[in-house]
Amino acid sequence: MDPYEALGVSKTATAAEIKKAYRKIVKESHPDINPGDKAGEERFKAAAAAYDLLKDPEKRARFDRGEIDASGQERPEQHFYRQYAGAQDNPYRGTQGFDDYEDLSDFFASFTRGARAERGGAGHDHMHGGFHADGADMRYRLEVSFMDAALGGSTRITLPDGASLEVQIPRGIADGQTIRLRGKGGAPIGKGRPGDALITVSVAPHKLFRREGDNIRVTLPITIDEAILGAKVEVPTISGPVNVTVPKGASSGQVLRLRGRGVALRGKDARGDQLVELKIVAPPKVDDALADFMADWRKKNSYDPRKGMTA
Repeated sequence: MDPYEALGVSKTATAAEIKKAYRKIVKESHPDINPGDKAGEERFKAAAAAYDLLKDPEKRARFDRGEIDASGQERPEQHFYRQYAGAQDNPYRGTQGFDDYEDLSDFFASFTRGARAERGGAGHDHMHGGFHADGADMRYRLEVSFMDAALGGSTRITLPDGASLEVQIPRGIADGQTIRLRGKGGAPIGKGRPGDALITVSVAPHKLFRREGDNIRVTLPITIDEAILGAKVEVPTISGPVNVTVPKGASSGQVLRLRGRGVALRGKDARGDQLVELKIVAPPKVDDALADFMADWRKKNSYDPRKGMTA
């Protein structure tokens, strides 16, 4: 089915319009929402396959140019077999022309019969005429949570045909990396090998943590008195809260390092670090007592932290 028709959009639709149309169909026709609605389920499957193709700008452009079909597979070079069959250097060229075959299966059967004749008839496959081909690799995209990417986890994805597939998320996987599930792709022909499922991971952002390689960075707000006097304060980490010591005279931007509290390293029994960036936050309201104290302190102890700053 044409992917634009499956989503009910025109071929000039923007990416936002395509996404909106897909979300509408998911809300109306997802099998989990409308169990037993076969028509709705078929509509959802078609829309999912269409969206998987059209949301990728490169795939969409290739489809529009006719280079791939609606399933994302390469379109065959229709004239290659015709040209090759009639070429003078074709070792299997005989009196029967390419146009004499009713379809390509007849052509391949004849081709492989000739090859088997030279091998003494070995390797005959009655079902596929001796032709074998590996299944195609199927590509998918999967958004995972920040925590699952950092520590590992598992989830299930729904394929365009409605089937589900369990995906083990390796700990430490980064945004844009690919998980390969061997044998979970397209079906083979004859004695070929099943294709693989290639799942490109997109890591969702976290409200507190930011990833920097194998390290985790978090901004920790502290009060003025904690910065001046020092303190023991609690800081969140991806494996639970821990206490850190804020040194006396701490400044905003100062970074404390927590060893082994970062991202789990793939294939290793080790983890990166957590970087705790301090940020001094003034009280929501400055009362007269604090203002008078600071004014008196400034008279006796003023200093210029911007000294030496020149353009």
